[in-house]
Formats: sequence, structure tokens, C-alpha cells
Amino acid sequence: MLRIAFRAALAAALCMAGTTFAQILIGQTAGFTGTVAAGVNETSFGAALYIDHVNANGGVGGEKIEVVKMDDKFDPKLAAANARKLITERNVVALFLTRGTPTTQAIVPLLAEFKVPLVAPSTGAMMFHTPVNPWLYNVRATYQREAERAVQHLQQTGVERIGLVQQNDSFGADLLEGAKRGLAAAKLNPVFVEKYDRAKWDFSQIGPLAARSGVQAVLFMGSGQAVADGMAAIRAAGSGAQMITFSNNASEGFIKSLGANARGVIVTQVLPYERSLSAPIVKEARDLASAKGIDHVSPAMLEGFVAAKVLVAGLKKAGATPTRAKLQQGLDSLSKLDIGGVEVSFSPTDHSGMDFVDLSIIDVSGRFMR
Repeated sequence: MLRIAFRAALAAALCMAGTTFAQILIGQTAGFTGTVAAGVNETSFGAALYIDHVNANGGVGGEKIEVVKMDDKFDPKLAAANARKLITERNVVALFLTRGTPTTQAIVPLLAEFKVPLVAPSTGAMMFHTPVNPWLYNVRATYQREAERAVQHLQQTGVERIGLVQQNDSFGADLLEGAKRGLAAAKLNPVFVEKYDRAKWDFSQIGPLAARSGVQAVLFMGSGQAVADGMAAIRAAGSGAQMITFSNNASEGFIKSLGANARGVIVTQVLPYERSLSAPIVKEARDLASAKGIDHVSPAMLEGFVAAKVLVAGLKKAGATPTRAKLQQGLDSLSKLDIGGVEVSFSPTDHSGMDFVDLSIIDVSGRFMR
């Protein structure tokens, strides 16, 4: 019944995110279908929770927000085409909550070309932090920081034999750099480093390799269903290694895709514990979700909620009838913004936003625990 209620509320929220009498247009291209759809839809639902709340209370400066959504199926070429349409045909004030490193990378050249901000891309790739892109605003820690933290945790628990499996693209390469840095600090070498195709994955060789190598842990640097399938292949081959993946997979949909292999999987997180009401941001999100018939929030939903709060804060700073340039100026002026027990800061020379990293583990009931 809970899943049915969530799906109904999700559909309503995605349709209602400011679609009535909207005056401020925000563009979002993301993989609403395809391998990352579960996380994308949960993140977008979290953003809609806050945007609906803002619109119901008069919007920003009397203007309501509409998020114009386009499905890019997690394909970089389609993401770039969608973004161009949103910028040139819909004349959006900003792009928002793109999903993935390769897709966001494909969009970045358009930001400078059209002088349009991209707020809260759902990626932690270092290339979007350094050097600072004047039009891109991150609202999460880097993947490299997540990977370092994961290796640090393994070392602290006595794990030394670690295998690395990476998606063969810029996202996987970025996480790999962080993992290698963490291993170097621990004076360890990976037992193996294996790559797979993000579009046509095949784990028939990686599963047996993990089993015969005797690794104690596998860091799985990939997205969505591919990671679930890879972990299943490793388990089927007989390996009992600790499985670790990253915040891009921090959704209830990902847990569901793991099936019987979910229990014990560690997933890094970039926001406070979504079940701890002591964090004001969590309580606020939970209260708004409850009003839509949902009794909890997932990490992915919380990421979207935080992204929307930052976007709205920037729009408010931009003043009446916000433009792309005014929004850029507004975001650059956000210093130590408290969004509910979590601070976000930007300046013209720093667009990292925040650097929070934690670990969670999937428990026997199929929920994230910390």
C-alpha cells in the first residue's frame, strides 16, 4: 500500500510542480526513463515537494515556479539537445537537477554560450568543482571525497583486499581517482580494477574474478541497474565480499533493484540521515511528504528537496522578475545559508556548496541505516 501511495503522490507531484499560472520557468533534463530512472524520479519528487510548497504560499515575489521536464534517457547527446531546447525555445531562467556526469558534461558548453545557470546537478564529479565554472552551482560533495571516505572506512574495519569496478566513462574515472587516492593514503593497492560498458554491461567475467581473487570488499562505481546486476553476478559466483557503492544510487528504487542482495550493501551519502528528525531539513521534508500521503523520505528525495531550497533561495536573491544574470548574482551571494541544519555557501570563486559525506548500510528490512 505504501508503494502504491508513493507512486500516486509521485505522479501528482511531477505533474503539479508549479504547472498552474507559472511565471518562472526552470528547465530539467534527466533520465526519467532508463537505467537511472528510479533515482531521478525520487530526486525530482523531493524537489517538487518544496517547489509545490513555495508555489502554494505565493511563489517567489508573487511569481510561481514551473519546472519544465524533459527525458534524456541518461543519454548525453539527448541531454544536450534537450538542454538547448529548454534554453532557446522555452527560455528557462536556469537548468536544474540534471542527472549524471556524462550527461551534465554534454550540457556544460551551453551554459557559457547562453549565459544560463545550472543549479544542483546530481553528480559529484570533480570537473564540475575545479576549476570553478561561473554558471554551474553544486549542492553536494564530490565523488572523489565519497570514494576516499569509503576506503577510509574499510581500512578502519581491517579490510585490505579491495577490488574496484568502474563504469567506463567520465563518472567512473572520477570515482576511481578518489578511490586510488584513498588506497594510497592507506598504503594499499587494489586487488583488481575492472571496467564495464555503461550501456551494454556484461559481468560474466567480473563475477568469477571477484570470487577467485578473495577480495574482502568491492567498490562498485556505477549507476542504477548495472550496479545491481554486477553485484548479483559477484554473489552468484560465490563471493561474500562487502559491497560498497555511492550516493548516486541512494534511492529506494536502487534497493528494490538489488532484490535479495540488498542487505549489507554500503552506500555513501551526501546529506544528513533522512530518518533523523533532529535535522530540521529532514523534518521539513518529512512534514511536506506527509501532507501528500508519504510517511518517509529517501536520500534521493532529500537531495532533490535540498536542491530546490537552494534554487529558491537564489531566485529570492535575484529580486523581482529574475533573469539568468540576476540569478547568477543571487546564487553567488549565498554565504553560509542555513537550509535546516545544513549550510550551503557560494561565492564567485567557490561553487562547491557543501562537503558533507557519510556512510549508510542497507538493513534487513531494505532501508538505509547509519
